[in-house]
Amino acid sequence: MTGVPASAAGGAPGASRAAAGAASAASAASGTVAGAAIGRAAARSADGGASSGAGQGATTGMDHGGAAGSGHGTPAGPDHRAAAAAGRGVAARADGGGTVVGDGSVSAVPQSDGKPARGGKIAAAAVNQASVWNIANLLTMLRLLLVPAFVALMLADGGYDPAWRSLAWAAFAIAMITDLFDGHLARTYNLVTDFGKIADPIADKAIMGAALVCLSALGDLPWWVTGVILGRELGITLLRFLVIRYGVIPASRGGKLKTLTQGVAVGMYVLALTGWLATLRWWVMAAAVVLTVATGLDYVKQAIVLRRRGIAERKAALEEKQA
Repeated sequence: MTGVPASAAGGAPGASRAAAGAASAASAASGTVAGAAIGRAAARSADGGASSGAGQGATTGMDHGGAAGSGHGTPAGPDHRAAAAAGRGVAARADGGGTVVGDGSVSAVPQSDGKPARGGKIAAAAVNQASVWNIANLLTMLRLLLVPAFVALMLADGGYDPAWRSLAWAAFAIAMITDLFDGHLARTYNLVTDFGKIADPIADKAIMGAALVCLSALGDLPWWVTGVILGRELGITLLRFLVIRYGVIPASRGGKLKTLTQGVAVGMYVLALTGWLATLRWWVMAAAVVLTVATGLDYVKQAIVLRRRGIAERKAALEEKQA
């Protein structure tokens, strides 16, 4: 009979360790992936409690008169093993990705440290990526389709018929107006897509380039004007790609004014204007050329500054890392 109290006394510390292990496991279950470590610790603690409780019970039982003590020291074992299993379960579920909730289930919400769960970035990209067939991209596609239509209308009947030139102007005006709206709609309603990022600048330069080339081919606009404007546009686009590793050159107010002035000037040249309107369009085109050159030089300056700053920052980061 002396072995029974002794084993009970030996099992009490084991039971307390089991309770501690279960509490650790429950704490891990309410956490995130960090609960994996806590869960493993709980499992080890519970296992240690089980073996320690059994060992103490067995030792105490032997001290009080025989092997019966070891038999009474083991009943606490299932509780300890359950706590250990709970700890391992929490660790396994936490290691598997997602967030472990209070009932032990796994939730696919982001982790508490701000990092998304495994596969979260891919899922977020799939959700946030707008459909290609949105209103902003449709306007860009319309502008691309208007390029061949504009060229056909511009060169119809030798390119000097006022009626055809008026229709060509309408196509050009629609293209320029859609250029004002598609980017605004994409940014305002979160309709930005990879297709839009590529197609929008292509459509802009395509319609402007087609108009300038047609005007120069018909003898209405000197070729050097076409060369300056197109050379600047293509050069700045290439420059943006060259320095993109260091940062993005933002669009300036001068650049927006340049685009507006170019559109007005080219539109006036597309129309068969005479008299003082013909003289006015020459001055508008002159202003567009000046803005084209000035803003182009400004972009080159910004690109140089951006590149130097980027190189300096990388060098400083490398020196700090080596130190």
